Amino acid sequence: MIYLKLIWAYIKIGIFGFGGGYAMLSLVEHSVVDPGWITETTFTDIVAISQMTPGPIGINSATYIGFVAPGHVDPTHFAGPLWGILGSILCTLAVVLPSYLLVLYSAHFIRRHSESGVIKGIFSGLRPVVVGLIASAAILLMNNANFNPRGISSDLYTNIAICVAAFLLVYFKLPLPGGKKIKLHPILVIILAGVAGLLIYGH
Repeated sequence: MIYLKLIWAYIKIGIFGFGGGYAMLSLVEHSVVDPGWITETTFTDIVAISQMTPGPIGINSATYIGFVAPGHVDPTHFAGPLWGILGSILCTLAVVLPSYLLVLYSAHFIRRHSESGVIKGIFSGLRPVVVGLIASAAILLMNNANFNPRGISSDLYTNIAICVAAFLLVYFKLPLPGGKKIKLHPILVIILAGVAGLLIYGH
């Protein structure tokens, strides 16, 4: 049954999803897209929505995927919002509960052994892994579903330009009259990108 499969998938994600939402995206994609529960295009849309809505991206994506996956797998039996709401609740609880229990125990353990060479060594090994997982998530999202879903070359170049512009606006400071420099808030960049997408594709 799809609900049991979703629960098991998100329990594994909750246990092994080190490094936060972005670091676990490749694991989420492998767990829900590869079995065919949702499409790659839907997954990238869910990632975008999860990033723009309040809360951690890992939990938000679990809620959205739990809502759409049952109807995608079996639209005959799981049509209607109530089945989606049930999936959202189950996926959200399944991804949060293992992490909660692990943090609850490990925080106490780490506090007691914070000066241990073993604990310091474990964290030293985890840091570069987390960076690698986040980089993997970035590469994972550089796909046709994000940059060229309609297969039109002009769309590809336009989307790459939007991506580069967003990076530059967030990473570098903008010069202002008088010699001052400011950094645009990421929320403002998201809004500007949405406006650009509406003007370019909203026809």
